Amino acid sequence: MSVILTSGLAALTSCNSSDSNTGADVNNPFLSAYNTPFDVPPFDRIKLEHYKPAFIAAMEEHKKEISAIINNKQKPDFENVIAALDQSGALLRRVNTVFGGLSSANTNDEMQALGKEITPMLSQHNDDIRLNPALFDKVKAVYENHGTLDKERLKLLDETYKDFVRGGANLPDDKKERLRELNSEISLMQLTFSQNMLKETNAFKLIISQKDDLSGLPDNLIGVAAAEAKKSGEEGKWIFTLHNPSVMPFLQYSDKRDLREKIFKGYISRCNNGNEADNKEVVRKLITLRLEKARLMGYENYASFVLEERMSKNASNVYKLLDAVWVPALAKAREEAADLQKMMPSGEELKGWDWRYYSEKVMKAKYNIEDSETRPYLKLENVREGLFYVVNKLYGLTFNEIKDIPKPHEDAVAFECKDASGAHRGVVYMDFFPRTSKRGGAWCGTYRSQTYKDGKRVAPVVTVVCNFSKPSEGKPALLSLDEANTMFHEFGHALHNLFKDVHYYGVSSVPRDFVELPSQVMEHWVIEPEVLKVYAKHYETGEVIPQALVDKITQSAKYGQGFATAEYLQASLLDMDYHVLKDVPQDIDILHFEDEAMKRYGALQQIPPRYRTTYFNHTMGGGYTAGYYSYMWAEVLDADAFEAFKETGNIFDPVTAARFRDLILTPGSIDDAEVMYRNFRGKDADITPLLKNRGLIK
Repeated sequence: MSVILTSGLAALTSCNSSDSNTGADVNNPFLSAYNTPFDVPPFDRIKLEHYKPAFIAAMEEHKKEISAIINNKQKPDFENVIAALDQSGALLRRVNTVFGGLSSANTNDEMQALGKEITPMLSQHNDDIRLNPALFDKVKAVYENHGTLDKERLKLLDETYKDFVRGGANLPDDKKERLRELNSEISLMQLTFSQNMLKETNAFKLIISQKDDLSGLPDNLIGVAAAEAKKSGEEGKWIFTLHNPSVMPFLQYSDKRDLREKIFKGYISRCNNGNEADNKEVVRKLITLRLEKARLMGYENYASFVLEERMSKNASNVYKLLDAVWVPALAKAREEAADLQKMMPSGEELKGWDWRYYSEKVMKAKYNIEDSETRPYLKLENVREGLFYVVNKLYGLTFNEIKDIPKPHEDAVAFECKDASGAHRGVVYMDFFPRTSKRGGAWCGTYRSQTYKDGKRVAPVVTVVCNFSKPSEGKPALLSLDEANTMFHEFGHALHNLFKDVHYYGVSSVPRDFVELPSQVMEHWVIEPEVLKVYAKHYETGEVIPQALVDKITQSAKYGQGFATAEYLQASLLDMDYHVLKDVPQDIDILHFEDEAMKRYGALQQIPPRYRTTYFNHTMGGGYTAGYYSYMWAEVLDADAFEAFKETGNIFDPVTAARFRDLILTPGSIDDAEVMYRNFRGKDADITPLLKNRGLIK
């Protein structure tokens, strides 16, 4: 998952920039020069009390910059309006990227409380800009009489004008006021949803005190659970949590069906427990507010408002894609369910908490392979070196660890990235393990986005954040193939940031349903035999993964795709169903809505959506609202794009890699997404490689 924001004025609070000094408190790290290696944020000097004064100072400085643009007596032109607007807000970008990044990766109660205080302030500040009639008049004057501009400047002008219009600049005053209220309420509801989800994920603990109840669990998982118990004051016991590296292998290996049921129900009941962290009412308010905003802007529903700016363009195209994959995915899931049922004891009926457990047994029976067989060859550091090997072979990049540098958390590791010529391209932080201060999932973000200052390239500072299996006592962190896949995926986002070469923030980010292409295409190299033999080495002996095991990995790669595809599609369809509503009843029953949607699609009761409504942070927390389908949309692109490499007979073909870098990774959004892909591939993407890769067709 990426946290790259959309283009235009949204970027005012999305990416870091060069230094800014307001003359305010020099002891506040945000308000003076960083003086750090590569000008990274001074994480070691930033304290909670620094944020609010810095935010206030940054917004005041930004207001002065906007006033200067409005009060400029010169004839409005690209430089004194559009470029000036794009470059304004440097200090605000500086503060907000650190606060936003750490709010996800290293938060606490005080920071979350501050987030609830700051979020409405930022919403009002952004609306003050978008809804300023004098500023919009200047933007409009340039838009209607801009003269000759190069492609990048013309795209920035188009995006800036469009952002003002979509931000409500053309609305009458009374509707502008209501839009302000809606934006503030929506942003606060999204933040509340995310904070509730983190609380609920951290709150659940499955405490095991009898050793017999550990039956079937691998040693490394038991070791991590023992360490978790010791940390929680329960030494001599074992604690399993709802963080994915704990709950998922527990469901996969535990022989104790009653305990699998308990942790499974804890997982799918998050924020649906009738307590202060219950999200049902938050969801009701959110979808109601979003619909009102869409109607205020002249759209029939929120999906129409959002999708206008995506590759998909409209809901009909989204449903068309999802339906095309859903039919074969559901058929495959039913086949898999039948396989699992055959493995179960007579009289037991397959349930959701059985799926991963018996799927592991079917994999063993069909392909003579199980997750525990591959993990010893997937030591985290080796997987990371394999990733660096692939990136070096494709693009000539090298990564060297930086020891003496401020870090967003002590678990993070920093690397300097250099290009093939040895020139500095950026800094990448990698932060791998779960903790209570970190939200779940995996993502890539920036603490400084690539830009130019005084004609010189400003290199990005990128962060890759994951929640992988921790090292257990006496053993290193051993990853699953899925976790290895995630590492490659998120690093694809990092490459997008490292290779991007644009002069303006407003043309920095690509549409949401294109942004997953650079990440998902990287996943194709993970289990390529040539790549496995480079990085998959036994953590104890150093033995390279045997060819027989490589063969089993590749042969079994498509098994389980019925389940994986179905649970993903169910979440995507649920997201769309909420946001194509043209009316939200005041008394809408969120759980009933979800259940009815799943029945309508014929979903198997043993496969809940990957994210049920009350913990569906992608859509309810913002970012992928009416956009969770984007992973599948981009998978059509990435599967087709990898075919371009395969067609050359060389998965590291340098010409194809150079074209992908130059035509996909470098341009930001200077070119339209459709144009970028056609420039690379010479044609539109075909869905067939996706269906074949997932084993949904032969």
